[in-house]
Amino acid sequence: MRIVLVEDNESLAKGISYRMEDLGHAVDLVSDGLQADNHLRTDGGDLVILDINLPGLDGLSLLRRMRGRGDQRPVILLTARSDTEERVRGLDSGADDYMVKPFEMAELEARVRALARRQSRDIRDQLVLGPLTLDLGAREVELGGAPDEMPRREVSILELLLAAEGRTVPKADLLDHTYGIGADVDESVIEVHISRLRKRLKPHGLAIRVRRGIGYSISLEQGT
Repeated sequence: MRIVLVEDNESLAKGISYRMEDLGHAVDLVSDGLQADNHLRTDGGDLVILDINLPGLDGLSLLRRMRGRGDQRPVILLTARSDTEERVRGLDSGADDYMVKPFEMAELEARVRALARRQSRDIRDQLVLGPLTLDLGAREVELGGAPDEMPRREVSILELLLAAEGRTVPKADLLDHTYGIGADVDESVIEVHISRLRKRLKPHGLAIRVRRGIGYSISLEQGT
């Protein structure tokens, strides 16, 4: 899952980013409200963690802009204020959840998991191709009816390939989805992940195909 984290406290932002990445999510980190508004208008992302007190544009105004243009991605608000009025304002602006600083990272993880499960139920619970099943909520893979302990980065790549339903996914999109927008990672790392995925999937009659200079797609091998 791609998470857009909008937080101007550098140490907190790094802490959340590292924790979410350890769980297998890609994180796009933005520290300014106006920059975040532009980012959310033009870029994907599955869930937003949004601080209320931001430079440029405050979090509640940003959230109202999102909802005003029909952006219904789940949003978890972060604030240093615990009073009821502030909480009500946040929820009335369209937030799905609300956390008061300081908070335990384990609780934030649980809130993210809950919203991810809700979102996957609203769309699809699973992505399936032949003997391959990816449970979107649990982030678990089955191959031939048996669990497969697939590395989290490769699960992210597999998610995007399966969601494309046979269409070619650009390498840059796979990189952004797996590592986050602007990550200091070379595109060649995707080739390494793809090579490993091919070895896992080939015995089950699944093929990842490349279009040179364009990207990758996944399909059942002919005759399977």
